[in-house]
Parts: sequence; structure tokens; C-alpha cells
Amino acid sequence: MSPSSRGAHEDVAAYALGVLDEEDHQAFERHLMSCEECQAELRELSEVPGLLDAVRKDRSNSLTGSSDDDRASH
Repeated sequence: MSPSSRGAHEDVAAYALGVLDEEDHQAFERHLMSCEECQAELRELSEVPGLLDAVRKDRSNSLTGSSDDDRASH
């Protein structure tokens, strides 16, 4: 489904997370060049991928019983 058929404005989060297929990615980038609303939303979402990685890392450390502090002291 192309961005135009569901609304390019709905693709901001998917774009920020890098989950759009190549065709939708390119179409969204074309839309983004002229849409200040999506540009602003993308700026707001720009930290989300890094935050999700940190949560995954923390969850993984919790499951293994290790932490960054444990590794730093060894």
C-alpha cells in the first residue's frame, strides 16, 4: 500500500523506525521535502529508535543479571 493511498502523514513513525519498504520510504521522503507538519513530527520522533534500543538493552541485561556497572568494574 503506497503512502498516498493511506495518507503519507501516517508513515512518520514507520519512517523514523526504519520499517518502510523501499518504495514507501522513497515516497515518504518525497512527501517529507514539502510537508512541514511531517518534518516537525519526525523531529519529535527522532529519539525514539535510540530509546527503544536502550530499553531492549536494559531488558536483556535484566534477563541475564548483568548491567553496564557490573561490566565497567571488571
